[in-house]
Amino acid sequence: MAGAAQTVKKVSLELGGNAPCIVFDDADIDVAIKGSLAAKFRNSGQTCVCANRIIVQEGIYEKFANAFVTAVKKLEVGYGFTESVSQGPLINDAAVQKVESFLQDATSKGAKVLLGGKRHSLGMTFYEPTVLGEVNNEMLIASQEVFGPVAPLLRFKTEEEAIHIANDTNAGRAAYVFTTNVQRSWRVSEALEYGIVGVNEGIISTEVAPFGGVKQSGLGREGSKYGMDEYLEVKYVCMGNMGGNTRAE
Repeated sequence: MAGAAQTVKKVSLELGGNAPCIVFDDADIDVAIKGSLAAKFRNSGQTCVCANRIIVQEGIYEKFANAFVTAVKKLEVGYGFTESVSQGPLINDAAVQKVESFLQDATSKGAKVLLGGKRHSLGMTFYEPTVLGEVNNEMLIASQEVFGPVAPLLRFKTEEEAIHIANDTNAGRAAYVFTTNVQRSWRVSEALEYGIVGVNEGIISTEVAPFGGVKQSGLGREGSKYGMDEYLEVKYVCMGNMGGNTRAE
């Protein structure tokens, strides 16, 4: 942005995220598990729209956590040439070290490892799909983008608290909400400070919809008709006093 500012160039920026995934106690648990799994573990958690924090209402926290761990256990880690594999390696060793440091910070502050929590036996930059319980927003793993196969579970009591936890970040790329209450889905979606919101869906990006974030997650939009605006300039032409001469030259 600083470089572009010198010549007042228009910029479109796609930056990182810290996506919350809110699961209310009126959610369809099966739908929430499937959607959260897809949102968290696509590309081994290495996309800007991956769910970074799974925020679960207190009344169903234990039920959701148990079912989620069971689902994550079924994810197969390996090389992409095997059809059944859904989890590959992290991009480099620095990425693995970052995940390890986040886990160390979280567990030192009270988080519980419910599944995984270490490098995979395949070695190199493979990491076990991991689930952490009893996470809060004071931990690095909840306040910064993980970019790895680690799912932190946080608790909340009220809708207002869930929104506060979700918005308590400088990022605003994507968010996910699971509920069967239509009024709540609209209310929460409008309150979330994110450029993209998925309701009862874990995969929400598509070329026919505007893709972009708010706050420090970027500027502008890609996709849909709004994506064209980033490459266009609006021009206003005012014509007057033409008299009766309407002949085209």
